[in-house]
Amino acid sequence: MAEENQVQEIEDDPIEVRKAKRAAMIEAGENPYGHAFDYSHHAADIEASYSQLEDGESTEDAVRMCGRIMAKRVQGKVSFFTMRDSTGEIQLFCRINVLGEDAYAQLKDLDVGDWVGVWGTVMKTRRGQLSVAVERYELLSKSLRPLPEKFHGLADKEIRYRQRYVDLIANPEVRTTFEKRSKIVSAIRRYMEDELGYYEVETPFLQSIMGGANAKPFVTHLNALDRDYYLRIATELPLKRLLVGGFERVYELGRIFRNEGMDQTHNPEFTTMEAYCAFSDLEGMMELAEGVVQAAAMAACGTLQVPYQGQVINLEGPWPRKTMMELATEGAGEDVSFDRSLDELRAIAKRVGVEVEEPWGKGKLISEIFEETCEDKLIQPIFVTDHPLEISPLAKKKPEDPNITDRFELYICGHEYANAFNELNDPIDQAERFHAQVAAKDYDDEAMGYDADYIRALEYGMPPAGGIGIGIDRLVMLLTDSESIRDVLLFPLMRDEA
Repeated sequence: MAEENQVQEIEDDPIEVRKAKRAAMIEAGENPYGHAFDYSHHAADIEASYSQLEDGESTEDAVRMCGRIMAKRVQGKVSFFTMRDSTGEIQLFCRINVLGEDAYAQLKDLDVGDWVGVWGTVMKTRRGQLSVAVERYELLSKSLRPLPEKFHGLADKEIRYRQRYVDLIANPEVRTTFEKRSKIVSAIRRYMEDELGYYEVETPFLQSIMGGANAKPFVTHLNALDRDYYLRIATELPLKRLLVGGFERVYELGRIFRNEGMDQTHNPEFTTMEAYCAFSDLEGMMELAEGVVQAAAMAACGTLQVPYQGQVINLEGPWPRKTMMELATEGAGEDVSFDRSLDELRAIAKRVGVEVEEPWGKGKLISEIFEETCEDKLIQPIFVTDHPLEISPLAKKKPEDPNITDRFELYICGHEYANAFNELNDPIDQAERFHAQVAAKDYDDEAMGYDADYIRALEYGMPPAGGIGIGIDRLVMLLTDSESIRDVLLFPLMRDEA
């Protein structure tokens, strides 16, 4: 009785049934995990070359194809399988009188999800289905888990993000997002190098001093030196050292790590493109930002009129510009500027919903008022300029007003897409700002450290320069009409499974 129950349990569990098939194949001396397969065509090739066949017409054109079985329909001496490869799907038309009884019996025992290679000829069934009439086949890889139910696909986002491999199988349209991401990244590299003459470089992931941005770092321990290092929160300071060394145009496209929250537009590890150009300025960086985004849009969408979440974003330039104080004034409904007293700015911030912290100066308050009242209203592309010095420790001061800096952020759809400076190249000024950041660590755990080597580099002389960072993940979200950053990351960070 116990043995009968065990057999019944195996029959009731599809994974155990498939494991049993695998074991039987191995016992019979067969390999359920195959070898390389020299295919001649993809499904899209067959569609492109043979779609004109008449219903019921056969050819003698031999093809070799491989892919995953997505559906099967066995009808006595004839069986139909749907096979998917990287370009699409093709029907396999299988007959017992062609394959032979033994091979046909094994074919019928294949499972949805198995990978197969087939040899055959192209035909179209009497019902008009383009197919491959299979003459021979082999199993390339046995699938031990059944695929999600085909009529419902895979809708659970938690599973989709955690098991992206299943998401790609069950929802083939997801693949399009990541194909576009690849095109976007390639287009950016072509634009930066072929159009603008930048050199792509690589800088360290492990850094001894947290710098280049205001953010919480990840900390790791290097055993060889018995000391802690930070995973980089920006690539800015190493790249600017290269300007000191004589590089004129450099950029890096790579991963950044910030130990912060996760939401629709934030992931703790993300991709940016940072670029620095000697002898340039904010005007040059605005032209670069427009060029990069437009090149990416044309590669991914073929147009600069991009649909995003029910609205059309016009990426044609030139994009408008407004200062942060102008926008904050519009948002608050009264003057927001350095002309107001600290108490007045605090009162305005509290009135619009900002939770004010005691150490904040005027610059921080102006920034917070802007973020609270304006950000989500900036839908079409706009450059927000003239950021307060207090929140811009690496940007040059404006000559006419030392309270603000030559800096802009690009906003689209209510989110920041790029951040650019006229880069500070005065080592004395930079040292003072680093000291201020260190002092701010008492109340701001995102403040930067003091980078003595960077100051030493500036003391050798860095030419005037423009610099920019562009968020690649958000750009991909925009150009693929994706609501969440997790939709454009193949493997987004997830909580541990229960």
